[in-house]
Amino acid sequence: MSNLWGGRFSKQMEHFTADYNESISFDHKLYQYSIMGSKAHVRMLAEQGIVSHDICEEILRGLAVVENKLDRNEVEFSFLDEDIMMIIEKELIKEIGEAGKYLHTARSRNDQNAVDETLFLRDAVKKTIGHLKDLLEVITIKAEEEAHKIMPGFTHLQHAQPITAGFYYMAHFQGLKRDVERFQESLRRLDVNPLGACAMAGTTLPTDRMITSRLLGFAATSENAMDTVANRDGIAEYLFNAALCMTHLSGFAEEIIVFNSQEFNFITIDDSFCTGSSIMPQKKNPDIAELVRGKAGRAIGNLVTLLTVLKGTFLTLNKDYQEDKEALFDSIHTLDRTLFIFARMLEHMTFNEDVLRAQLKKGFIEATDLAEFLVLQQIPFREAHEIVGRLVKYCESRGMTFEEVGKADLIQVGFPVELENLSQFSVENCIANRNSFGGTSFTEVERQIVNAKMFTAGIAT
Repeated sequence: MSNLWGGRFSKQMEHFTADYNESISFDHKLYQYSIMGSKAHVRMLAEQGIVSHDICEEILRGLAVVENKLDRNEVEFSFLDEDIMMIIEKELIKEIGEAGKYLHTARSRNDQNAVDETLFLRDAVKKTIGHLKDLLEVITIKAEEEAHKIMPGFTHLQHAQPITAGFYYMAHFQGLKRDVERFQESLRRLDVNPLGACAMAGTTLPTDRMITSRLLGFAATSENAMDTVANRDGIAEYLFNAALCMTHLSGFAEEIIVFNSQEFNFITIDDSFCTGSSIMPQKKNPDIAELVRGKAGRAIGNLVTLLTVLKGTFLTLNKDYQEDKEALFDSIHTLDRTLFIFARMLEHMTFNEDVLRAQLKKGFIEATDLAEFLVLQQIPFREAHEIVGRLVKYCESRGMTFEEVGKADLIQVGFPVELENLSQFSVENCIANRNSFGGTSFTEVERQIVNAKMFTAGIAT
């Protein structure tokens, strides 16, 4: 086995050691970014007179050849070559000879890996934001389409207050909107060039890191070489953002699973997003929603993996950090696929209005509105709360709903305002009157939808 770093060693790695040590089996995904960084680096070396312009041009030509070979899967990956950076350099030297040996001047695999990951992650975040934008657009369309459908809202999985399906969708919009904002904010911290930090303390050669920052489109250059090669904050931040976003989607999926059950039957999921049973012919299972719920565990686990790797490591680089890539790649793959299929599932999901109407008769969900009516009659809220609570207990003991309450019933429970019945507290009025900012009234949901459209239209991908 021949290594590009082997001069100091008198023995070769055992094959099983090399196999355990390698990262080429997964970091080959970074080859385009590694070559991009290498091209910027050698141009900087030439501009600074560290290598000749002829050598620079020869290296650039060779890197283009190597990239084309990698694009066409013409390079054989071996665990003996350790990682994608060493394979690129090895293939470059094979292509152009001695000139290729100048490429690694004034850099280390430490800062090279950091710039590869940063460039990769910058693009990955933008793609994830694009998938989030797609999902938010679908949610907004569904909110508009089903804005008129009234449904029970829940706290503690008990009927709480009436809301609309549009309001429900807009609630989930907000959590995913914050996910977009978090990913957008992470792009600012990814806009810092790590290339040129070298192993951990910079270089004695007259490099100019601002040149590579400009060539690679970075807004800034990292301040401290030691921190730069140890920094995995960008990856940890993606993993956190992904874990939280998947948690939001998991909660949404849980509601879909429950609402789809025979006990609820609030929604209908299109057959194309369900599966059947191998033994029970009648089954229609919400498998996609269940998979979303399950895959949240992968994203959470990947975050825990990296935080555990980082928690006790010594500045600067440690081989432990090789564990960052598989966790990152898996979370990106999991989140992007989930966002895409979740959007498609929602596009073909509908709320069953007749079922919702029947469910609205249960649970005395108009009770808060009745208490607030008493507040407007100058009755302290705590007293109003108790009065309506007595009315609910009265109705429960007689198997009545609020719709069936008459004047005599109100007198019997000591209701302090003279009313013929409670017809003014219909669920339609409950919705229409809930006009506080951010509430579930039709006009408030319309406002939320307008703002949602404006936010989504402004997302750059």
